[in-house]
Amino acid sequence: MEKNRILIVEDDADIRAGVEIYLKNQGYEVYQAGDGVEGLAVIEGQEIDLAIVDIMMPRMDGITMMMKVREKNYDFPVVMLSAKSEEVDKIMGLNMGADDYITKPFTPLELLARVNSQLRRYNRYRQALSQADPAKDTYHVIGGIELNEETVEVFVDGNPVRLTPIEFKILLLLMKNPGRVFSADEIYERIWNEKAINTDTIMVHIRKIREKIELDPKNPKYLKVVWGVGYKMEKQ
Repeated sequence: MEKNRILIVEDDADIRAGVEIYLKNQGYEVYQAGDGVEGLAVIEGQEIDLAIVDIMMPRMDGITMMMKVREKNYDFPVVMLSAKSEEVDKIMGLNMGADDYITKPFTPLELLARVNSQLRRYNRYRQALSQADPAKDTYHVIGGIELNEETVEVFVDGNPVRLTPIEFKILLLLMKNPGRVFSADEIYERIWNEKAINTDTIMVHIRKIREKIELDPKNPKYLKVVWGVGYKMEKQ
């Protein structure tokens, strides 16, 4: 099986070397760069599957590098490294297209968990694209949520989530139409193919879906209620 290739972009040589040891022990192929300029050069010369990018670096910082990576339409996941004092930069990095972040100082196990999670998601994404029927759009991604109609699977941040058949159908309807608000009546009629009589069941299903896909179900990031109107999947 081909090794995943990981790029470490960090101006501290000791941190780079330490991270490389742990990643190589996990079977990954590793490349190093001391700043954003070197990082971009590696990306243009090698096929990279994931990048670990420090925010504060000389010549070109991690945020600027992140922007340039996404401008060039590279879609591999990026995990950003930030100091605790860089909260604003961290948020900016995520807004610019980073997939995850980890705060210094971090443990090797914590970093490996983030890397493994992002690579599982990215590898499934590539596999689904390679197997996709161009006439069908059966693979849907919104933020960290992936839904595959063909295999009837749902993953959240790389981890499998078990939904009931009804929950799956409701989530599929909303994910296929991100940003669109569906009333409870409309969801009921589309899922059950009959006239809506009692839509209280929709509220129950929505709550259960939230409990499975949201980090904080009471403050959902994805499945939103539009009061007095209905429900929608928020575009990410």
